[in-house]
Order: sequence, then structure tokens, then C-alpha cells
Amino acid sequence: MREESREKRVELRLWYAKTGRAKYISHLDLNRCFTRAVRRAELPLWYTEGFNPHPYLTFPLPLPLGQEALREPLDIRLTENVEPEQIREWLAAVLPEGIQIVDATRPVLPAKEIAAAACQIRLRLADECQAEAFRVAAQAVLDSGELMAEKKGKKGIETKNICPMIKRCEIVGRDVPGTPPISAAELQLSATLAAGNTANLNAALLVDALQASVHIRAESCAITRLGLLVATGEAFC
Repeated sequence: MREESREKRVELRLWYAKTGRAKYISHLDLNRCFTRAVRRAELPLWYTEGFNPHPYLTFPLPLPLGQEALREPLDIRLTENVEPEQIREWLAAVLPEGIQIVDATRPVLPAKEIAAAACQIRLRLADECQAEAFRVAAQAVLDSGELMAEKKGKKGIETKNICPMIKRCEIVGRDVPGTPPISAAELQLSATLAAGNTANLNAALLVDALQASVHIRAESCAITRLGLLVATGEAFC
């Protein structure tokens, strides 16, 4: 019977959004949340082997606490095929506010192919003058190719240049064509940052490093991870 259940494995990659107050749910609690949700939804789950069988759930790249996301992957295994729309409907009834299944697909690439994350960062400064001063100074720092930050490494906390992990970063103010409307005291950063097992740069660390470098602190910061990318710049799928 155990060998039969081992053979019946249907790999599925759920894509979820995490917004609003749900951004304060830690990764550990999010894991527990989804474990409860897939059980309550009565999905035909494939369970791991061993003394403590549990549903197979894997997050290819955990989302940092306090950040929103629009399309995050979660890999699960089922014992039979289920239509993606049916899974979305079942989980929508049991997931908490702020967590939503936006798609369900068959995995194409392994997690090790993740190389970057596309992020949107919105900063609110004290006023329009500070916003413009931050934009000009921060852009100059990025263009210089050197932005020092304290980052945890294998040898503990290290001060290192994080610019090599910033694949792209554009800073815009108000009334820029093609961008969402923002107030005069706000800035929007569109960034592509290294992500994955080889190198990983948290968008919050980028913001902290820029603030320390230009000696201007934002009154608020909102970070949204838009999606994950592979080395070629294409979407992880």
C-alpha cells in the first residue's frame, strides 16, 4: 500500500498573493497556515514517509516578514489530478484574509533556478524637498557602484558592497509616465535584486543601506515582491 501511494504523486505549484495585514505573518506561521488550509480544503494530499507523515509543502523562496507579494510559489504534491480552478475555489474558502491563490500550474523549473526577485518599493519622505534630495543622492550612490551594508554571511555579520547584487534599480518621483500616481513626498523604486541560494539581497536591506548612505530617512516604506526570475531575466515558472 505504501509503495502504491509513493507512485501516485502529482506535482503542483500554487501561486499565491500575500497582501495587507497578512504581510506580518512569519514564514513559519505561513507554513502552518497552508498546512491547515490544504487539510481543511480536503485536497487529495500526498504525505511524506517516516514516523511523522505530513503533507508535502515546499516554499521555493521564503518571503521576508513585512513584505507583500503578488505571485509567490508553493509546491505541493497530490495523489490525484485536480483542476487548478477547483483548487483555487477550495482554498479560497479556508485561507485567511490577505492570502489568495492566484494560479496553479505544473512545476517547470526547480527552485535552484531562481536567480532574482523583482520588487517595488514605495518610500514616503517628510516633504517634496526631501524626496527629491533622496532621489538624487541615492541615484548617485547606485551609479557609483558602491553601496556598503552590514549583511549576515557564513562568518557572521560582514560589511560588504551590495551593488553587485543589485541587478537593476530605478528611482522615480511623481508624475512619471507609466508609473502609478504617487504624492510629491513619495518615491518609487523598481528593483531587480539577487535572490536564491547563491546570492540573496533583501529589499529592506537595500532601503536601509541607501538611507544610511544619503543620511535621509523615510517616514514609511512599503515593499512588494512582484515575482521571481531566472538568470535570463524570464519569470520563474
